[in-house]
Amino acid sequence: MPFVSLLTDFGLQDPYVGILKGVIWGIAPQAQLIDLSHGIPPQDVAAARFALMTAYPHLPSGTIHLAVVDPGVGSHRRAVAIQTQEGYLVGPDNGLFSGVLEQSPPLAAVELNRPRYWRTLSPSRTFHGRDIFAPVAAHLANGIPLLELGDPFDVAELTPWNWPQPQEEPNGWRGLIQAIDHFGNGITNLPGHWVEGRSWSAWIKGIPVRSAATFAEGRQGELLALVGSSGWVEIVQNRGNASRSLDFKVGDEVRLQWNG
Repeated sequence: MPFVSLLTDFGLQDPYVGILKGVIWGIAPQAQLIDLSHGIPPQDVAAARFALMTAYPHLPSGTIHLAVVDPGVGSHRRAVAIQTQEGYLVGPDNGLFSGVLEQSPPLAAVELNRPRYWRTLSPSRTFHGRDIFAPVAAHLANGIPLLELGDPFDVAELTPWNWPQPQEEPNGWRGLIQAIDHFGNGITNLPGHWVEGRSWSAWIKGIPVRSAATFAEGRQGELLALVGSSGWVEIVQNRGNASRSLDFKVGDEVRLQWNG
């Protein structure tokens, strides 16, 4: 029984999510749908990239991941389906899938240019999720081979994510905030295993933040740096919202400093 995960910036006020599901079930009624999130901030490809990258290892092998955060919809950006060892990715080629592909390299990719697998021969210029991506995900769920869905291209041509990599410093590392979750936790691009067995602290916006293992180690309202559930160093606040308190945003610099 095929699983199809859904990740969008559509929200829940409008009928767009329901429309996606209806299109998929109209083609593949046996598909099991998993709502990862529909609360990605509008057009925020970075947030979508992080959410998919974080969720991907926890979903069943063979899942078809339909991700539609597509500020370039209707433009010359490529519509793609990608095969990995663990499943498939369907959506716009705008860097959204780059985090997943760092974990699970692409085996093959096709451009979705075969209208017989679309919902209509004249897709909307503003809703490729409905007219191209959802139908393709459904056809994959029905067992249609990837190479039937479009023309293959070199996976090296997939759009990368131009994100600065962490830089090592004499007494630590310099990275950045790559995502901010619902609780206001600032999730950095600094892997948590780098701080294992070390005494360390963090700096953000010129403010020192002590390290801890859990939220409960801090006083109410205290800012802390810890390794979160996704495996990255995070800037958090015990019973508070660190992003709001420190006024940081995605892309802001974070430094790790070794103590002693």
